[in-house]
Amino acid sequence: MAPDQRNTSKRAFAHTRAQGRGPARQRGDMLPPGEGWIWGRHAVLAALANPKRTPLSLHVTRNGAKDLDGAMRARIEPQVEEPGDISARLPDTAVHQGFALKAKALTPEPVQGVLDPTHGLLVVLDQITDPHNVGAIFRSAAAFGARAIVMQDRKSPPIFGTVCKSAVGCAEKIGHVEVTNIADTLKGFREEGRFVIGLAGEAEISLDAAVQTGADTMGRTTGLVIVLGSEDKGLRPRVADHCDVLARIPMGPKAESLNVSNAAAVALYEASRHDPRINPES
Repeated sequence: MAPDQRNTSKRAFAHTRAQGRGPARQRGDMLPPGEGWIWGRHAVLAALANPKRTPLSLHVTRNGAKDLDGAMRARIEPQVEEPGDISARLPDTAVHQGFALKAKALTPEPVQGVLDPTHGLLVVLDQITDPHNVGAIFRSAAAFGARAIVMQDRKSPPIFGTVCKSAVGCAEKIGHVEVTNIADTLKGFREEGRFVIGLAGEAEISLDAAVQTGADTMGRTTGLVIVLGSEDKGLRPRVADHCDVLARIPMGPKAESLNVSNAAAVALYEASRHDPRINPES
């Protein structure tokens, strides 16, 4: 084949991929709104086990297919593929471990469903956009018995991909609520009797004191709301103003702060110490 013919063939192949007739058409960043990719063994198996998650297509390696039980296969027929073919469907940074699932987005819960202080602790994310951090917070929320995670509808990562992978399956086990205005939502929580704690490094009150202050007359912390701000700016002023109290996590002098997902884990653990569902001796 002459050089100009080879170049023409290359251009035609590139055009075919760009038009979506090759493997590139199903890459995670090219799906329509409301659909996305989930990858990683734990994340995909949890999504398949979640009746609230609608699967669209399942792609696994031969070894991965061995981990699918009958109920999962009944929901959707797996396509057994080579690892490289699965990688071609996903963003370049995805580590899929032989599992990839294209699925519908989870439907958020209505905020009215989480107002009652007796229904469990809430975690509110104020403009936390890093999907690794959001996923890790989902995992901690599941570990320590949170009722749901509340996020802003416009500035939160979708519950797909890196969020699900970092959550190690827990994004399917903890409800999430999407709201337009975080500050107004906190106001509504307080009006319903919830106690709102905002984490802030400059606060004078320690986290354990704030948790005990917010406990009900029986010493239970199911009505708490823990608010976490972005790593670079922390809580926005209006959000901080709508908290009952700002609290800090006591730390030694060798570190100025914690990663927001680590701070969430510490706060959730502290609250769980007073939750009889997690700690029967509380």
